[in-house]
Amino acid sequence: MKTILHKSETRGFANHGWLKSHHTFSFASYQNPERMNFGALRVLNDDIVQPKMGFGTHPHQNMEIISIPLKGALSHKDSMGNKRAIEVGEVQVMSAGTGLTHSEFNDSKTEAVNFLQLWIIPEEMNVTPNYEQRLFSSDDMQNQLQTIVAPKDKLEGDALPISQQAYIYRTELESNNALDLVLKSEGNGAYVFVVEGSIEVGNTKLSKRDAIGISETDRIEIKANEASKLIIVEVPMS
Repeated sequence: MKTILHKSETRGFANHGWLKSHHTFSFASYQNPERMNFGALRVLNDDIVQPKMGFGTHPHQNMEIISIPLKGALSHKDSMGNKRAIEVGEVQVMSAGTGLTHSEFNDSKTEAVNFLQLWIIPEEMNVTPNYEQRLFSSDDMQNQLQTIVAPKDKLEGDALPISQQAYIYRTELESNNALDLVLKSEGNGAYVFVVEGSIEVGNTKLSKRDAIGISETDRIEIKANEASKLIIVEVPMS
C-alpha cells in the first residue's frame, strides 16, 4: 500500500475578498510541483463565495467537472442552455469535452456559499459536452458508501455520469463505525477527503479538511473516531 497525506493546513490558499479558496492541488496562483494531481484527480478546490458574488462566464474544455455544495446554494448558467441553482444535497457534473462556457453565482444577500469543485482528467478527449444535476438522499449514505458519480458506461444506482473510469462516493459515519472500500480496478487509487469529523485510515488519523491518497491496494478500511462526513474519489492512477 502506498499513501500520501495532505493535511488541511498544507493546501494552497487564495483570498480574493469575494472568494476564499483552498487548493488541494496546484491551481491558478498556487503552483506546487509535488501537488499536481492524484492519478486522474486534477483539482479539489474548497471554495467560499460571498453573498451576491461569483465567477463570471469562463470557458472549460476536456475536463470532467464536479461541484458539491456544502453550505448555501450556487446559481449556474452555461452555454448549453442550463440555468439552475445547485443546493446542499445535490451534485452537479459537467463533461466539458469540446468546449463550453459557464458562470457560477451566489444569489443570497446574506449567506456565503461553500462548495467543493473537483476536476477529473477524462479518458476520452473532445466528447460532446454534457450537464447533469441530481439530488441524492442523505439516508443512503448513513454508515455506508453512496455512489454519486460513476463512469458513463458503468453507471450504478442514481450516480451521475462522467467520461472516466472514476467514482465519487460520499458517506456519513457515526462515531466508532467503520467501512471497507473495495476498489473497482487494480490500477485505481482512492483519495479520502474529510469534510467534517475525525477518522483513521490504517494508522493515520485525519481531521476536518485533511485528506489521504491510497494506492497499490485493493481494499481500504476507514474508521470514524467521531461523527464524520467524507468525500472519496476513486480514480485510475495512470
